[in-house]
Amino acid sequence: MMKKRRLVVIGNGMAGVRAVEEILKINPDAFDITIFGKEPHPNYNRILLSKVLQGDTTVKSVTLNDWQWYKDNGITLYTDEQVVQLCAKNRYVTTAKNRTVPYDELIIATGSVPFMLPLPGAEKEGVTAFRDISDCEKMIEYSAKYSKAIVIGGGLLGLEAARGLLNLGMKVDVVHIAEHLMERQLDPLAAEMLRKELENQGMNFLLQASSAEITGEDRVDGIRFADGSWREADLVVMAVGVRPNIEIAAETDIEVGRAIKVDDYMRTNLPNIYAVGECVEHRGSVYGLVAPLYEQGKALAAALCGQSHEGYQGSVLSTQLKVSGVDVFSAGEFAESEETVLLKRYDGVQNTYRKVVLRNQEVVGAVMFGDTSTGSDLLKMIQQKASYEEMEKEFAAPAADKDDRIAEMADHDLVCVCNGVSKGTIASAICDGDLDNVDDVKACTKASSSCGGCRPLVGDILDYVQRFGAAINKKQSICTCTAADQAELLETIKQNPEETQEAIMLRLGWATMDGCTTCRPAIQYYMGVHSAKLPEITEERTADGTYMVSPRLHGGVIATDQLLKLTAIVEKYNIPLVKMAAGPRMELYGIPEEELDAVRAELAIGAHSYGYGLRAVSTSSGSRYEKNAMQDSLLLGFQLEKELELHRFPTEITIGISAGIDDQAKARREEVSLIGAPGGWELYGGTERFYTAMTTNEALAMTEALLSLYQQTAFYLEELDDWVKRVGILSIREKMIYQKTAGKKPEPEAVLSHASG
Repeated sequence: MMKKRRLVVIGNGMAGVRAVEEILKINPDAFDITIFGKEPHPNYNRILLSKVLQGDTTVKSVTLNDWQWYKDNGITLYTDEQVVQLCAKNRYVTTAKNRTVPYDELIIATGSVPFMLPLPGAEKEGVTAFRDISDCEKMIEYSAKYSKAIVIGGGLLGLEAARGLLNLGMKVDVVHIAEHLMERQLDPLAAEMLRKELENQGMNFLLQASSAEITGEDRVDGIRFADGSWREADLVVMAVGVRPNIEIAAETDIEVGRAIKVDDYMRTNLPNIYAVGECVEHRGSVYGLVAPLYEQGKALAAALCGQSHEGYQGSVLSTQLKVSGVDVFSAGEFAESEETVLLKRYDGVQNTYRKVVLRNQEVVGAVMFGDTSTGSDLLKMIQQKASYEEMEKEFAAPAADKDDRIAEMADHDLVCVCNGVSKGTIASAICDGDLDNVDDVKACTKASSSCGGCRPLVGDILDYVQRFGAAINKKQSICTCTAADQAELLETIKQNPEETQEAIMLRLGWATMDGCTTCRPAIQYYMGVHSAKLPEITEERTADGTYMVSPRLHGGVIATDQLLKLTAIVEKYNIPLVKMAAGPRMELYGIPEEELDAVRAELAIGAHSYGYGLRAVSTSSGSRYEKNAMQDSLLLGFQLEKELELHRFPTEITIGISAGIDDQAKARREEVSLIGAPGGWELYGGTERFYTAMTTNEALAMTEALLSLYQQTAFYLEELDDWVKRVGILSIREKMIYQKTAGKKPEPEAVLSHASG
């Protein structure tokens, strides 16, 4: 039996303990784990301290991992004990209580500390931060004795503190140096709407006010401002921000910038030392939100346990919160500039507001107030760099009621971004566990256990499942012709490849052998991929009864002789409409049925009727013409289109290829994308990055492997990104590697000179 490695974690907060949870999921027997916590409590949800202060919940209820959890997992926990020395050379840590503990692997998860303004009088009694349970208890104690409070800081934490003090019966002034509240999350209009709402709740605001001195004898009696004015106060709460706690690392050779510098696997520059959470700097960014810190924990755990993982890639920051009962959302870039275009919707009657920010016709940011129900959709659009057209459809669509919105959500749609919990996971937990309240759902799935912003949506899903649970928990049949679902149809055809379409339909109890417009294409697709008995596939006509054909443009390139030939065919057959379609792709419309075969015969550049195949390969201009090109996009695009042009897929596929990391071809918006980097090609499927540093041959082989797996295992009409989320990136990667090594590696084809760049 292998000896367990000794893992020491400095910090018992949300990020460090989540990393430990991820390690236990992968390999619960790999480590002897010791955790040091500065506070005298087990791991708790710091984000929900405002709820404790407001009296909405208790310290016990915000505890994430109780004492028994540490015991059950064999973890040694030292609370109220701060690590004061780290010896990287001899691999041990020493605490303030002179306890020395050796380690094989070390995780620094010291989080952040509140920034206290260096004002004269800041040391007086009655001045406190709002960061931990002791601060919370101190504020509750003061509220029982005194009546007037000032909160310095109009960010989220300051507003939550103010709301709590109001609930405790105090009069509250919020002092903020900026022009509007929550300037890091909200634009001026949303901030003004929030201010008015909070004033109605009893808060008073002093904006663009600069604190100069805290007055009083031994204890605070007020604040004097830079303009000479003075405001009475019995309690002053500083909530002006936090800074990374890098004290333990700063005294060693660990590389430190704004915070502890780490790579994509949360490794520091010293061997066997990792860092995670608010104390780290990753690719120049320091994150203070829960979701990025949990993503970091997954990458760290995979690295420590020797599992394959793409590493932490950074995060698009998003905030979906309920500030004193008011829903607000922001994500990405919401500041206005000369480079951005705005889409705004303001409803003064309903007191709602939504702004979407576009740059170069792509969605890059959003702010919402009052109604944040579409927040997850907007975040997905920002992450995928969705186009203006997609956003326009979203704005034009009528607002769905609550039941319709939940019904339209896919099972893989994330509800709790912090913990990565989907609608399907929540619905299954409710049905399987007969759950009847949100707290039970939280305990079972972790949904809403972090920032709490998704708690209303979790409640809506609970209500929906309780009313329609029996119906939604049933499998979803392909159509009304049969009770079979997509998985049953796919598996039946795989197991009976010699049977006819009629025999397959009889096996699965089809009501009529004619089927319908929903099930016929699904059967034809599955049989086309998996059956030895290809079904008869009829041509799809356009609305006027004529046909459309689509000549291939390999890699988006057409030679002069091909263009001339195409022009002659259009003139010869009097084709009424020739248009460029998205992809890029060329489409010829209005071809009568009797001329269809003749047109196809003369189109010697890969014509085929429109269907669910490779729509096109879109490329940037290539190494000859592209300033920042790092790889040859035209060469790879030509090869891929030649290899894949006759393949059929569950949905239309467009491949985007950019020669450099500036993504000139906007490849990342396509279903499959390849980006040229200094070390080679990077392959993306949907939003996931699969492989990096590939040669052109390897990129060709791995792209074919990815699409082959998609063809073989995806359901008909299932989008590639949805398929990746359902099957899992690790599983797909493993199968791709097997397929690449087991199959014949493709040789590069001879390429036309105009495509080589």
